[in-house]
Amino acid sequence: MSEVQHETVYFTGHVQGVGFRYTALQVAKEFEVTGFVRNLADGRVHLEAEGAKAEIEAFLRGLSEAMPGYIRQTERSSERRPPLFREFTIR
Repeated sequence: MSEVQHETVYFTGHVQGVGFRYTALQVAKEFEVTGFVRNLADGRVHLEAEGAKAEIEAFLRGLSEAMPGYIRQTERSSERRPPLFREFTIR
């Protein structure tokens, strides 16, 4: 696979201290996605995901459904590029 869909996502809301990163890791296991999730000092959560567009969309939808009421805002940007990750991890 020469290029994959890549999404950079920032989640705002009550997303730290509630198991958000662990939930993202568990949900990611249900889909063919790679990347990482990490907390930011400003209280947001930063997520990078790579894979087929449909897999990323389903993964992000699954994460939102798993964390109802915690996410207030989502900022997303996407691009196609060569893959950088081999698995999905918590940083």
